[in-house]
Amino acid sequence: MQYDVIVIGGSYAGMAAALQLLRAHRSVLVIDAGLRRNRFASHSHGFLGQDGVDPAEIVQSARQQLGAYPTLTWVEGVAEAASGEKDSFIVATDDVARHQGRRLLFAAGVSDTLPAIEGLAERWGVSVFLCPYCHGYELKQGRIGVIATGPMSLHQAQLLPEWGEVTFFINDAVTLDAPMRDDLAARGVTIEETPIARLDDHADVILAGGRRLSFAGIFTASRNAPATPIAKGLGCALAETPMGIQIQTDDTKETTVPGAFACGDAARVPHSISLAVGDGAWAGAQLHRSLVWA
Repeated sequence: MQYDVIVIGGSYAGMAAALQLLRAHRSVLVIDAGLRRNRFASHSHGFLGQDGVDPAEIVQSARQQLGAYPTLTWVEGVAEAASGEKDSFIVATDDVARHQGRRLLFAAGVSDTLPAIEGLAERWGVSVFLCPYCHGYELKQGRIGVIATGPMSLHQAQLLPEWGEVTFFINDAVTLDAPMRDDLAARGVTIEETPIARLDDHADVILAGGRRLSFAGIFTASRNAPATPIAKGLGCALAETPMGIQIQTDDTKETTVPGAFACGDAARVPHSISLAVGDGAWAGAQLHRSLVWA
């Protein structure tokens, strides 16, 4: 069969978009690989009505609510390629199936490229974080480390004193001029020039030479890219952001390929569940309008 919309990615943005379409009696296929970006976190914060809830519970509840709509088809699998054009797209999945849709929505999120520091990846989402609004409060204004990865790290170091006492690890990743140093000093930020050897225990930083600094939590700026290259393979333009690469869209969330849309972390910055849900809801409404006035 041909679906009205094929949604690639069944996390927060994809489900929010699908909900708008299902409520408009449209047939929707969601293809989901089950790899939520926040799968490493035990609690979600800053999402109105769901503050402190396990992200897996939020997703499960949303999935059950979508399942009440008879025009939903859900496929657990990996979308591997997309081809075609407006009103006649084809998405191939890892089970060799080929699905037809009038519209496409890319909502598969992003991948995070983390600093190549021993012990960091294992602590991602547990004691090493990206967003202070999502994880800062739980650190109880304790000691916070910020590991530089590039220009965005300076912004993190300037902002995080709102949540605790900050040490900024340059780690040979950023150059600070005199005004930057003066600003950090005015905010009470300690600048640490010694490179990092590894992370240890809950959130301990071991410096080259063996010195150990302990923190309540650590923040760092990962570099993002769409979690799947399918949009690029279809011909959608990509855009550079301070956080990495995202899918380029217009105000209606349509990509540079007519009939193909994108939303969520892969198509906007900054990132959070709240923003992903809002972006998905907007994309779903715009997709519906594109079908009405095709």
